[in-house]
Amino acid sequence: MWKNRFKKILFSVLLVSITLVISSWGFLAHKTIHQLAIYELPKDLCNFFYHNIDYLQYNSVRPDIRRNNDKSEEPKHYIDFEAYGDSAAYTMPWQWNDACKKFSKDTLLKYGYAPYWIIEMQKKLTNAFKQGNADSILFYAADLGHYIEDINVPLHTSINYDGQLTNQKGLHALWETVVPEIEITNYNLSSGHKAKYIKNKERAVWSAAQRSHALLPAVFAKETEVSRRFTDATKYRIEHRNGKDVKYYTTDFAKAYGAALGSSINQQLMNAANMVADFWYTAWTDAGKPELDKLPKAKLSDKEKQQLKKELRSFKHNTLIKDGYLRSKGKK
Repeated sequence: MWKNRFKKILFSVLLVSITLVISSWGFLAHKTIHQLAIYELPKDLCNFFYHNIDYLQYNSVRPDIRRNNDKSEEPKHYIDFEAYGDSAAYTMPWQWNDACKKFSKDTLLKYGYAPYWIIEMQKKLTNAFKQGNADSILFYAADLGHYIEDINVPLHTSINYDGQLTNQKGLHALWETVVPEIEITNYNLSSGHKAKYIKNKERAVWSAAQRSHALLPAVFAKETEVSRRFTDATKYRIEHRNGKDVKYYTTDFAKAYGAALGSSINQQLMNAANMVADFWYTAWTDAGKPELDKLPKAKLSDKEKQQLKKELRSFKHNTLIKDGYLRSKGKK
């Protein structure tokens, strides 16, 4: 009996460890969202980013990797609204200085300040466009996209970020990594959205955070509901890796949970892509729409032009995966 109890504790710890390592949209989702956002840009901007799509996708997960060595990185990815009082998602100041006055900087550093950091990164990208520095443009575009994508994850807006307060440890990775990786072939990865100028950037960021936060009740409730139909033996599977038994969700459970949530994960993925495209375009516009084809790393080859045309067609018809053009799944 003692051995069984120890194994259960060990499995729980390992499951939590996996969740903390994969603590934002999984690599697949981040890379996918960056790719889709490029397709929504106007021609000049689209061509520049498409020419550098390998860099943008590879570095779409850089902020998560940076967290391993930079302690200051962590709170830039989330905001624990409950820590800031009732209805904080709707009542918090939109400006950083106002928030510091109301809650203190130390509190924001402890409980997250993703919406404010997105605005700061937007300014950095705008300045990079103004300076005509191709390397800086790509650097800040990749990072900005990541933070925008994170704020579109409901569990990035809650102090109960992993279900740890409701006996649902592992929920974070389940929602944003396990389910998307299993179900992405069934997702609608097409959008008629064209990048638009965001006049009030703070409003756009806070609206996205509020939309994500509003999804939380279903995120928690559906896991509880689906779990009633499973035993531990059917909800989890054990794999032996690197000399340790590691606990994962079963495919059946992840599919059932995804089905219970309906299209919400898919919709948040597309909301993130639309928002990334809008913020990239807005930074370029605020910089005066500089001519990008004169920058280094900007010119599309004839082969790239033809390939982009094919991918845009697939994006329009939701056949990126079928046609082998979703790069995060392997490309032609």
